[in-house]
Amino acid sequence: MNMSLNIETVNEAGRPPRVEGTSGEVLLPTPAELRASLPLSAKVQAQIDQHREAIRRVLHGEDPRTLVVIGPCSIHDEVAALEYGEKLKKLADDVSDRFLIIMRAYLEKPRTTVGWKGLLYDPERTGTGDLNEGLLRSRRLLLNLSDMGLPLATEALSPFAMDYLGDLVSWTAIGARTTESQVHRELVSGLPMPTGFKNGTDGSIGVAINAMKSAAHPHHRFGVGSNGSPAMITTDGNPDTHLVLRGGRGITNYDTESIRAAIESLTGAGVSASLMVDCSHDNAQKQSVRQLEIAREVIAQKQSGNQNIVGLMLESFLEEGRQNDSDDLLYGCSLTDPCISWKQTEELLRSL
Repeated sequence: MNMSLNIETVNEAGRPPRVEGTSGEVLLPTPAELRASLPLSAKVQAQIDQHREAIRRVLHGEDPRTLVVIGPCSIHDEVAALEYGEKLKKLADDVSDRFLIIMRAYLEKPRTTVGWKGLLYDPERTGTGDLNEGLLRSRRLLLNLSDMGLPLATEALSPFAMDYLGDLVSWTAIGARTTESQVHRELVSGLPMPTGFKNGTDGSIGVAINAMKSAAHPHHRFGVGSNGSPAMITTDGNPDTHLVLRGGRGITNYDTESIRAAIESLTGAGVSASLMVDCSHDNAQKQSVRQLEIAREVIAQKQSGNQNIVGLMLESFLEEGRQNDSDDLLYGCSLTDPCISWKQTEELLRSL
């Protein structure tokens, strides 16, 4: 694959019209316009449908493999992301008897206060934002990764973003900051892919359980139609949600007792007791290398008989750690949360 050609060569014929709005507004293409300009082929659509169904089978205990959602914290360099994707696809094929690997293709970065919001919003990281360019580059990147045959994961941060990009996603997450949001619960109710709800930022799982209950039910919600007009969206309910344990505020929750207590709470609430462990974030105390020991500990629990553990999430890129944005960036190193390196990633998954 010529990665620079895929990313840097812009097909003007496939670019939706850019229209300037009034002061403070820049009009965007409608979801239908963006999808038409960068369409999903029938072959890739069938592949994504198969990926979603394979993930469901793991979640519902019909496939004994372990889901592994892995990749950069938040993508800032499309070429490096494509190189990572090519490496991950080869590894995924090699370990497909044990793992169903899904690449993190996160394009939005939730912020506790302020900061770079991700490729979708500010692709050149100037601080001024350019959603027109971000939508175009984000969709093109997801198409290129999908062409490799990789299932893709993202975080559903903005409900509007899923209208533009959700057809390319096989698994999505609702983050700790938004699990309590009614808007996001109603969004998940209408999503066509399995979705993980993370526990709250304080480490509690009650908000995630309530979110799973809400998302399983039909809703009527405000939304935007494919033609860009405001619309009432009617959802059917999503039967494929699960809990993601990520720790919180100094609390870790990947140990045997924490997982046992979570399973009891899920079962008692009458929701799916399948769960995934996020080896990063508060579980790793922002120390990327700790993800390795956490992953080993969680897989050991599964090997000891805990079949409610269905997945791992890890933050991984070509280079270890993280860096600050500058004019002299290290290729393949995260700008947001610290990641394990590709070498560490491959050694970990092969050893597991």
